[in-house]
Amino acid sequence: MPEDARAALFGAGAESIKRYVDILASRGIDWGLIGPREGERLWERHILNSIAASELIPAGATVVDVGSGAGLPGIPLAILRPDLRVTLLESLLRRAGFLELAVSELGLDGRVQVVRSRAEEHRERYAVVTCRAVAPLPRLIGWCSPLMTRSGRLLTLKGSTAADELAESSAQLRKARLQGVVHELPVPGTEEVTWAIELTRA
Repeated sequence: MPEDARAALFGAGAESIKRYVDILASRGIDWGLIGPREGERLWERHILNSIAASELIPAGATVVDVGSGAGLPGIPLAILRPDLRVTLLESLLRRAGFLELAVSELGLDGRVQVVRSRAEEHRERYAVVTCRAVAPLPRLIGWCSPLMTRSGRLLTLKGSTAADELAESSAQLRKARLQGVVHELPVPGTEEVTWAIELTRA
């Protein structure tokens, strides 16, 4: 992505997001967190897609990125939105180690923390629970709804079948006393769109 476009999107975080992409393109691939063919598509497929739902996150919110993996969408959101306090929740040791190194090298230690835990074992509550490419919605409901504050929301980034996935999860939604809506979102800096399912307490 050109420097001026990065600056327009990320402002003071433009250099940080570039460094993060460099980390993904090197160690992210070396450590097996990013597929080798993804190196040339990191901006569009991963970074810009990760921030598409940013405007759905309230100012100053606490955010947990469940199954954070290589830090997507949590790290791009944290760089784009310095008002957020972000927890990267990851159960696998290697991935958690990668996240700790990335957070340290990007200077995000003060407002981004890495927690090595499974979602169903984590006991904190957050205003926003987010995840990307983790699991089908019925499983996410079980894992993630206990992490939401009373007025919190779950934002999960999905593909074009998001509406079908939401409709097929009606039984799980009723059981968890949640309601959902699908947002079609422009991917910043591109002409593409993506989708997010937003769940709130009914």
